[in-house]
Amino acid sequence: MGKYLKTADSDWFKQRLIVAMYCVIAVFVVLICRLFYLQVIEGEELRRLSENNCIRLQSIDPPRGLIYDRNGILLVDNRPSFDLSIILKDAKPINNTIEKLSKYIKTNLDDLMPKINKSKGISIYKPFLLKRDIGRDALAVINAHKYELPGVEVNVVPKRHYIERTAAHLIGYLSKMNSDELKSGKYPGCAIGDFIGKFGVEKACESYLRGEPGGRQVEVNATGQIVRILKTVDARPGRNIYLTIDLNLQQKAEKLLEGVAGAVAAMDPTTGEILALASSPSFDQNSFVNGMSHKQWNALISNRLRPMGNKAIQGEYPPASIYKIVTAIAGLEEGIINKDTTFYCQGHYKFGDRDFRCWAEKGHGRVDVVRALAESCDVFFYQVGQKVGIDRLAWYAKACGLGSATRINLDHEASGLVPTAAWKKRRTGVAWQQGETLSVAIGQGYNLVSPLQILVLTSAVANGGIRYKPLILKTIETAEGEIISDDGFHTKREITGKLPASRQTLEIVKKGLWQAVNTGKGTATIASIDGIDISGKTGTAQVVGRKQDETSDEQVVASHLKPHAWFVAFAPSEDPKIAVSVIVEHGRHGSSTAAPIARELIKTYLSSSRVVE
Repeated sequence: MGKYLKTADSDWFKQRLIVAMYCVIAVFVVLICRLFYLQVIEGEELRRLSENNCIRLQSIDPPRGLIYDRNGILLVDNRPSFDLSIILKDAKPINNTIEKLSKYIKTNLDDLMPKINKSKGISIYKPFLLKRDIGRDALAVINAHKYELPGVEVNVVPKRHYIERTAAHLIGYLSKMNSDELKSGKYPGCAIGDFIGKFGVEKACESYLRGEPGGRQVEVNATGQIVRILKTVDARPGRNIYLTIDLNLQQKAEKLLEGVAGAVAAMDPTTGEILALASSPSFDQNSFVNGMSHKQWNALISNRLRPMGNKAIQGEYPPASIYKIVTAIAGLEEGIINKDTTFYCQGHYKFGDRDFRCWAEKGHGRVDVVRALAESCDVFFYQVGQKVGIDRLAWYAKACGLGSATRINLDHEASGLVPTAAWKKRRTGVAWQQGETLSVAIGQGYNLVSPLQILVLTSAVANGGIRYKPLILKTIETAEGEIISDDGFHTKREITGKLPASRQTLEIVKKGLWQAVNTGKGTATIASIDGIDISGKTGTAQVVGRKQDETSDEQVVASHLKPHAWFVAFAPSEDPKIAVSVIVEHGRHGSSTAAPIARELIKTYLSSSRVVE
């Protein structure tokens, strides 16, 4: 029995041993087959890969969204830029490669080597930018000598192109991202040196316009040349934007401002859509993308006419006689005057020990509020302002939208200034003087407004009292043409307030503005157009910096001390489709300088077939 058990144990052990041997043999067979496959069948290919090639990832820049005017005219697009880069790992010997490259593209070696020397700390496997936008001729030369230039590559990337070179202050421009912007966290997926919106719509709509980068996986050889593309993830283009401006009107505004410093803003008073927004002098947006020298940049920022500032929304000026609209509303609503109230103007108004002059030296005689608006009688509004008082006057001004930003979707909008007695006490430590109220009542003194604020006020008078938020975007859509309805950027009409005026008060004010243009006696007769009813108001803002001992003779006074010229208007008077605000810095008189600009803008816009329904 024991012998039988011993034999059985031996057989069981042998069987297990045989199974184990078969398993070992099977494993060796698999390994041998795999080695045979790798060394014999795929050996040559794998040897080539191991000796010469490697896999790299390359990013693909997304095309930035396009920008159109309200009628679908393309204003800003992208053009191909051939950017020259070098991968330091592949470019050995580096000195020889750079020397040949400089010869082939006809660039001084001293311009390239400092850039290479600054590349320390940058990955030797990533492309290092040497030169942007080298042009097609240089591209052809590099391609012809690519085997002599290891590590050198030219990437085609989309580059911003401002086609019309118009509306620079509204559209804005692109420039390279800096370290502070990178740290802000507002630009995910971007790196230092990437181009981002720095101003205007380009900045305000950066998240819509930028798009999403793509990438590709490529196989390159020992010299960095691409052997094949293994995988590609396409970049997602940015969204396209349709502005509210009319290109024809915008270009007309800029042409009319040529040679002067000033601003124009035009709006559809029934929607708040900005039809034109021009600031003069302007600048070339393409120079920021193409690159400019320190000398060019210093010339821009040191120019006393401030070409980089958007005067339409950032400029702050005394509103001059435009402010009489506010004073008239305050007087009528407070019951201090009515449409029949008159004051006598003899060319000046005695208050305390001082004579406050009217612009008309011989006076206007007896005038009511309508005629006072039409002929811009200072004496009438001195007395209205005196009776209203500075603090109530300030309340009406603020309720008309002055003293606060209009909330247009652009950076650095000015708020202006509406003075009060308490404000002056805080600011200067001196109590308010009653005589200062008279100056404020005609738009002088401490008053400050922007052309856009005055435009919103004028539009509200035109449309019956509604203050609309200025809109600069009409539509946002994808590259495939799908309109984005919930864009978060407020492309739809938005009411921000109402004028503190009854319908009767507004009718009186509008009648005065109509007579200013259409009766032949108003200050804005020059703005009249046959067949088009225009209502408007002129203004001449004294420059605060004029010294007491300087001559008041406007023929000899220094140009920088001459008054600013204002004019606001809307048309047609009974069915307004456009409101315009114009200021010409040191233009002397609104009637002779600013009013003709507004007239031509109104004529241009209303004569367009696009406006006629």
